[in-house]
Amino acid sequence: MTLLAYQIFQTVVEQGSFQRAAEVLNLTPSAISHAVSTAEKELGFPLFNRNKNGVTLTSYGENLQPYILTVLNSDAKLQQAILEFNGLTHGSVKIGTFSSVCNNFIPDLVTSFSKLHPNIEIKIYQGTYEDVYNWIKTGVVDLGFLSESSCKDLPIIALYEDELLCVAPKNFRPKNKRYIALEELAKQRFVSQRESTDADIQNLFGKYQLSIHSSCHVVDDLSTIAMVAAGLGVCIMPRLVMQNIPYDVNMYPLKPSEHRTIGICALNTDTMAPAVKTMHKHILKYFKKMTE
Repeated sequence: MTLLAYQIFQTVVEQGSFQRAAEVLNLTPSAISHAVSTAEKELGFPLFNRNKNGVTLTSYGENLQPYILTVLNSDAKLQQAILEFNGLTHGSVKIGTFSSVCNNFIPDLVTSFSKLHPNIEIKIYQGTYEDVYNWIKTGVVDLGFLSESSCKDLPIIALYEDELLCVAPKNFRPKNKRYIALEELAKQRFVSQRESTDADIQNLFGKYQLSIHSSCHVVDDLSTIAMVAAGLGVCIMPRLVMQNIPYDVNMYPLKPSEHRTIGICALNTDTMAPAVKTMHKHILKYFKKMTE
């Protein structure tokens, strides 16, 4: 397979159809179809399932994709290095992030970076902790924001300490008006999020051996807080999540105080493309300045 075939493969995966991939790559749909068919004949197995709704990867294609992404990322690093040697600053950076970092930091980070490096393209991918972790591991993104609780085997550089709070309905009354003791939580009904979303909260429960009763299991932060506001239970949320929340709820610090540590992850900082390395340095500088 040629480099163009790899590019066509990945674009078809991202767009979900030969037609849209053709539009992105400025090729005809027949050229895309021919390139994919040629690659499949060369490999000896099908890469895509074709149907009237578009295309999806076969199991062979899913297993092959990480290797193709590695080739494409290596080529991107090579091209960026060549531009750097010629005194130019071009390239692209793909960043994975979860919602509260996306809402509170990414707009300012991208804006400030683009003013310094207007020729570097920045692509943002938002998802759960599990999404960001998988994107980093498979090369979909170059850098990813995760918490220390969710980075698993990825190296992480700590950037920000985010306090954990108890969020409760307006009629909720803890024993102390200024905070809620952790032992009180064991007696409360909870609105919980899936483990892929709230690894930090699951770690908190494990640390204090709290057995939580929950009848609501949701994914996103706003849905969780909406259910709390409706009186369906309490939840634990990082303070960042609670910025400009459109629901009328009470927030209490925990005692003892707990937090999540947010950091930036990459597979290997030594082999970053120049544009990615520049963004990585910018992120570190941005958060260092914030905490000074």
